[in-house]
Amino acid sequence: MTTTAAPAAPARAPWSPTRGAVSSFIKHHYRHFNAAALVDATEAYMAHLDGGGKMFVTLAGAMSTAELGLSLAEMIRQDKIHGISCTGANLEEDVFNLVAHDYYVRVPHYRDLTPADEQALLEKHMNRVTDTCIPEMEAMRRIEAVVLEEWQKADAAGERLFPHEFMYRILLGGKLKGSYQIDPKNSWLLAAAEKNLPIFVPGWEDATLANMYAGHCMEGHVKNVHTVKTGIEYMMKLADWYTDLTARHSLGFYQIGGGIAGDFPICVVPMLHQDLQRDHVPLWGYFCQISDSTTSYGSYSGAVPNEKITWGKLGIDTPKFIIESDASIVAPLMFAMILGW
Repeated sequence: MTTTAAPAAPARAPWSPTRGAVSSFIKHHYRHFNAAALVDATEAYMAHLDGGGKMFVTLAGAMSTAELGLSLAEMIRQDKIHGISCTGANLEEDVFNLVAHDYYVRVPHYRDLTPADEQALLEKHMNRVTDTCIPEMEAMRRIEAVVLEEWQKADAAGERLFPHEFMYRILLGGKLKGSYQIDPKNSWLLAAAEKNLPIFVPGWEDATLANMYAGHCMEGHVKNVHTVKTGIEYMMKLADWYTDLTARHSLGFYQIGGGIAGDFPICVVPMLHQDLQRDHVPLWGYFCQISDSTTSYGSYSGAVPNEKITWGKLGIDTPKFIIESDASIVAPLMFAMILGW
């Protein structure tokens, strides 16, 4: 079985695009430790693209509620990202923020909240994610009403779609346009929909809208539970997409956080090699993860990149980086450098 990585991008001169203020600051000050790893990983990301490669990004955690769309959307528009794997939470929370931003409540003193304080937030239908509360009625229930119409239309027509395809339909159909509360250029999912970017959402069943979908199926509002396609079907689609794309381009893997958003798609390569016997398919051509997970606890998400060699995901010569830091800080800085800001 062939397990060599796709051809590495050619060596390049030191980073040289026209620098904006953010990029110049980073390049001058970020010289050691995790700061240096940030710069090294960014330059390798750019070299990968310069060499004709493509990039796959995975979103774990609460990156949409962290408003990563402020930089991620522009990365998508400028063709710096070519596919995304995200949790169901990140898929929906970008849209929640798009239509209900003015109703969000920030709680900077969240560490001081008592159980009684948390109960008071619950009674106000404010769902807390660290220092940010998502308003149930203005965000979750508003989107539920719109997406339920699409689920029922597809169900009645005998049509089946992936979770992200339902969201694409809603966004491109303009049903929410009059409700936008942020500049739409800062919605990463809208940018992805406009480019019809391939998206894979493993474990969508864990998301708020999926819980609502289950309820509507149980109540008979949606007759066929399979109207929304499954994670297994996502893996099948990913396998074919990866095989086709890597016949022409090396594909890199940029992982924000850990968990299923990253673990699910990176496994497509050993699956292709070992289960489908497509041993001509190259390994991932670049790897970078932003994580604060601890390897010694047996954490797969915190494993050093070299461990992935043993699983047939990365090669000996694959450019590999791990930045042990806060993704809500690191990712925007890396995107700023890539975009020349």
